[in-house]
Amino acid sequence: MSIPTEPIGSIPRPRALQDALAEHAEGRLSEADLTKLQAQATAETLTALEELGCTVLVDGEQSKPSFVTYPLAGLTTLDPGGAVIPFADGHTRQLPVLTEGPFRYQVGAHSYLREAQRHTERPVKQAVIAPSALSLLYPADGIAGYSREAFLADLATEAEADIRGCLDAGAHSVQLDFTEGRLSLKLDPSGGLLDQFVSLNNEVLGRFDEEQRARLGVHTCPGGDHDSTHSLDVDYADLLPRLFQLKVGNFYVQLASEADPDRVLGIIADQLRPGIRVFVGVTDPISPVVESAEEVRDRVLLAARYIPVEQLGTTDDCGFSPFADDTSTSREVAFAKIGARVRGTALAGQALGL
Repeated sequence: MSIPTEPIGSIPRPRALQDALAEHAEGRLSEADLTKLQAQATAETLTALEELGCTVLVDGEQSKPSFVTYPLAGLTTLDPGGAVIPFADGHTRQLPVLTEGPFRYQVGAHSYLREAQRHTERPVKQAVIAPSALSLLYPADGIAGYSREAFLADLATEAEADIRGCLDAGAHSVQLDFTEGRLSLKLDPSGGLLDQFVSLNNEVLGRFDEEQRARLGVHTCPGGDHDSTHSLDVDYADLLPRLFQLKVGNFYVQLASEADPDRVLGIIADQLRPGIRVFVGVTDPISPVVESAEEVRDRVLLAARYIPVEQLGTTDDCGFSPFADDTSTSREVAFAKIGARVRGTALAGQALGL
């Protein structure tokens, strides 16, 4: 037995692709030419991960506009003035807002998965956006003729299809990105919004059987964009007990950037139940310093004091470039950190006699 290790999702795009995205946005590059460059970047990303020794791959989200908005590409019933997400360094991201129903995904994550599978024989993991994040698209003042209840029913159906499409396409696992979980406690310290998020996500997850849920996971982190976070100051103790209510077999938990990892691991240990695996973050994508394999090893060994090794995995705290225009971390640094994670996890396994 060895300790499994997996990436979260996004990896910085090559400079040529970054330039192409800007040219496409300005109307100076065709959709076909952009698609060709995205496919090339996807192939290069998968090859690089293979060379680093990754046994489970991701496409690095080279073709996604962002981890959250990919289902909306081409949707015409949106206005730009939606929920604002403030980050600690002062910059913001803003979601669009829905103007009419019914709500339908325009792009399914399985399309990215199938493209990645063209370039590798290794297992590929696929990240999808949690329905709770997209629930923020519905305006506070409602939509005439389209109730919030009708919207949430449509959203649940679309999210189920997004996940099921990836499972049917042969994804090694499907990870729901749930960064809004920790953020919700900043927006509503009472926890009411978080409870709504968990309920909606479980409504969707409950539509899958036990065998399928073993291939599903959820990722939590305090956000990561332009080397800043949106909710690192929110106490994990308020999130984790609710997080572990989600009906999935795998939990990907940011940990490397936490000030007191022992405390967080203690909370995780209290929430463990049979049949789940916890992938703890052992590299910090926001830090410019590349962890050594020995640092990663020591973080894994610390986690193994709290989590039975048969329920333990490792990961990166967050994606390295969740939004396509985020160039704060270089592609080279991202791959170096991933390499350290793979080597350090292997060293920890050796130290544990696996």
